[in-house]
Amino acid sequence: MSDYERKKLELELRSFTSRNFERPADCRNSDQVRFYVQELCSKIEEYNSRFNYVPGWAYALLAQYNARQNKFIQKEFRSSYQ
Repeated sequence: MSDYERKKLELELRSFTSRNFERPADCRNSDQVRFYVQELCSKIEEYNSRFNYVPGWAYALLAQYNARQNKFIQKEFRSSYQ
């Protein structure tokens, strides 16, 4: 795969995520974050199977969503056991 094709795929994925996802810090509840995690995982799997390439920032974004989801889960856990 050439650098041009990789750059094109990165721009395509970045455009998709900016149009369809909110930033992890702007998510309001764990269900919203869970939805974004599922969608991003499916996009990562699609890119991996079709192009054998996934930009590194996609994994970093997934890690941010997972961290946000863990904060919501921890908050819900604390409130249920207090």
